[in-house]
Amino acid sequence: VQLQASGGGLVQAGDSLRLSCAASGRTFSMYAVAWFRQAPGKEREFVAGISRSGGSTRYADSVKGRFTISRDNAEKTVNLQINSLKPEDVAVYYCAAASGSYYYIGVSSNEYVVWGQGTLVTVSS
Repeated sequence: VQLQASGGGLVQAGDSLRLSCAASGRTFSMYAVAWFRQAPGKEREFVAGISRSGGSTRYADSVKGRFTISRDNAEKTVNLQINSLKPEDVAVYYCAAASGSYYYIGVSSNEYVVWGQGTLVTVSS
């Protein structure tokens, strides 16, 4: 599977944004998918993940209630809806895929074997 992230841009604080991760390959439904982000000068961090079926999701505490991850296996896409954007959300956002059990969602970047190229989200206050 290969991944391509899109949807980033410059927005104002409080705005919403939807990031998309488009996959190619026939085995997309075999992978859990997660979004990570890396802010300038910081480590890459887990943001949200979704299981292979889409039945389970997991979020970082810092984004709970504002971020929603979803997937469409038929369309081979995973979306990240971001609401109420804050200046601290500024980062390059990456989608990544990991193989694993049906409901498992890893939070460590080491578990993810396929990465998209990243999309930049900038928030002006």
